[in-house]
Amino acid sequence: MHLGKSYRLSEFLVWTRRQIYALVICGSIPVILFKFCAMTWLSVPLTIVVLLGTATSFIVGFKNAQTYNRAMEAQDVWTGILGASRRWGQLARDFLREEDTRRDLIYRHLAWLTALRYELRRPRVWESMSRRFNAEYSRHYRVPEWEKGLGEILPNYLSARETERVLGCASAATILLSTQGAFLSELHATGHLNSAFYLELQRALGDFIALQAKAERLKNFPYPRQYATVSALFVRFFCLLFPFGLLHEFDRLNDGVSGFMHGNMIWLAVPCSVAVSWMYTSLEQVGESTENPFEGGANDVPISTMCALIERDLRSMLGETTEDPARETIAL
Repeated sequence: MHLGKSYRLSEFLVWTRRQIYALVICGSIPVILFKFCAMTWLSVPLTIVVLLGTATSFIVGFKNAQTYNRAMEAQDVWTGILGASRRWGQLARDFLREEDTRRDLIYRHLAWLTALRYELRRPRVWESMSRRFNAEYSRHYRVPEWEKGLGEILPNYLSARETERVLGCASAATILLSTQGAFLSELHATGHLNSAFYLELQRALGDFIALQAKAERLKNFPYPRQYATVSALFVRFFCLLFPFGLLHEFDRLNDGVSGFMHGNMIWLAVPCSVAVSWMYTSLEQVGESTENPFEGGANDVPISTMCALIERDLRSMLGETTEDPARETIAL
């Protein structure tokens, strides 16, 4: 997640430059046909274009509001995981006397966090990180899940046997929660955990199951494809039609000017159409990049950093020390 003050205009222009190139072409072709090929019939009444632009702005605004809500919900889910994890460490420290048992509960929880974030980073067909503008910008920050595999990280928290079993399952995060529940039941059955403490830890485990389900819902169910498709089509249709609505408007300006610009005022339709259309395409691009908050984009929820913070806090409860978590931010 970008945690700086703001994006620079130069960053934003570079990120959207391919859209700008296409808009310059779309704006220039109608002017060339109108001026040099005498195709004056190409002009479209500006009223029609304004109506289309109004409808498009409502659709794009609706999409951006929904994608923003998805991002904020994802942030809320992981804030919940952060708080519940600290609570888990506190319960494990206070309810259990054996140091090895405390360590097993906390380290298996850290393994669950690791498995969950790796699961959330797996690409989906509807995500946009494969788009060139996002792939280029990803060079400005790091995503730890792209640098090492899950099999390289889990041995830091689990035994070799348990690591092999977890990696052989379809959902490593789910099997770790199941294993944690079975371990609690074993502690209760052997008398190492009384009933009140057992129920409290099981309730905490149930919270993690619910939070994982919420995160998976945001990951596996995107913004509805029918709305995303309509939004993209309307923006493209507006950007194609808008320059045609400006032809007669700028051509009439020739009557009020003289000198070099007389007869050439129509060329101003190109920068004007590019400027207005760029606002629509940029909003569409921002909405698309915000839609999936775990894919590894610059505006994602910083789950890698949050997991590092949780690990630092939980290990400190065990009396261990860790390095400060690396920030998952764009270098500014």
